[in-house]
Amino acid sequence: MKKLSIKLRVTLWFTLFMTLLVGIVLVVLFSVGERIVTNVGKETLISVLTDSAEEIEIDDGRIEIDDDLDFFQKGVYLSVYDSNGNLLYGRLPRGFKNAPPFQDKRLANGLFGNETRYVYDVELRFERYGTVWLRGVLSATENDNTFQTLTNLAAITLPFLVILAAIGGYILIHRAFRPVRRINEAAERINGSRDLSQRINLGAGNDEIYTLANTFDRMFDRLETAFEREKQFTSDASHELRTPVAVIISQCEYSLKNDGNAKPALETILTQARRMSALIGQLLTLTRADQGQVKLQTEMLNLSELAEVVADQVRESAERKNITVETEIDPDILFRGDETLLMRMLLNLLENGIKFNREGGKLTLNLSQNGKTVIGTVRDNGIGIPAESLKKIWERFYQANPARSGAENGVGLGLPMVRYIAEAHGGSVEAESNPGNGSVFRFILPISK
Repeated sequence: MKKLSIKLRVTLWFTLFMTLLVGIVLVVLFSVGERIVTNVGKETLISVLTDSAEEIEIDDGRIEIDDDLDFFQKGVYLSVYDSNGNLLYGRLPRGFKNAPPFQDKRLANGLFGNETRYVYDVELRFERYGTVWLRGVLSATENDNTFQTLTNLAAITLPFLVILAAIGGYILIHRAFRPVRRINEAAERINGSRDLSQRINLGAGNDEIYTLANTFDRMFDRLETAFEREKQFTSDASHELRTPVAVIISQCEYSLKNDGNAKPALETILTQARRMSALIGQLLTLTRADQGQVKLQTEMLNLSELAEVVADQVRESAERKNITVETEIDPDILFRGDETLLMRMLLNLLENGIKFNREGGKLTLNLSQNGKTVIGTVRDNGIGIPAESLKKIWERFYQANPARSGAENGVGLGLPMVRYIAEAHGGSVEAESNPGNGSVFRFILPISK
């Protein structure tokens, strides 16, 4: 059975179960039904005799029997005897022999003649006449024949019921497994074409198979997104690394061809090497974060002092663009976190605000505590971010066209690093922007106990 399909195996088990169930039901019905019919026959025999006894009277020393009395009713043969056992009136079934002796209100059963019969007697006593016996005889063989007929009928119909159960079960299971076939066909199409944009699309449904199909569709959504990001990541990383490598190679070739002062070339090489080192470092951190390999080195920090230190670090670069850096920081905000990562988060947000700000602009860092939450905002009045790019700025290597303002090119890893650091500390980060009027970046960090 291991080589059979699931659909066929379920059909076989369903057919076997239905066969056993029908067989058990028939056995119970015949067993209970036989007892019921037998009891009903006995009760009918007793009832007929009890009612018929009221139709017998004595008039002037003679037995008078009502004309309405039927000596064969409801399958019961009635007969009237005198005290000596002589038949006076009535009918007896054919072949009725070896009659039992009379006994008042006793139900006897046995083989009397050529059939099994029930015999019931009622004693009637009349003044000035004596004893009269009223006997009723009911065939038990007819009941046996009826059950034998039903048994034969059941034996004939049971195979047909099994066949109908198998066919009906197969049809039901075939229809029930139709969504499974669609899932399998969709998986085959995706595997054959390597097109992760295809979906199963079973539609709305509440059963387990529809839930499974919708789960697969959501999984394909995530896989498609992950593969697209992987391809984009590879392309962008190659592009970003190719430029500094090309500069380094050209500067080295220039230095080799010229015996003069190599200091300018070395300075250029150093700058590009540092840029590559920073890029590789950020890529390594994000990759380890994706793999869950980064462990926070947490300690209790004065986040207010940390924010002031970072703000002082960026003031020099801000002054080159005549940008004013202001801080509005609540004092002594204590927070348990990774000092290096939190500094990197603040530094990336501030450098981003300087990079995309306008000449003579303003950059404001706010930090406050609201109950068990630290809320920080970095606000600038620079070029802003287009609405269609606002949700994409958290993607790695994405840049919202910095050439529009002449801003220096970045590599598009600063904001993804900010989001990772915030989420690693149990918080979140969000952005708001009005193109032409600046942007606001807000991070929210929960204070642990």
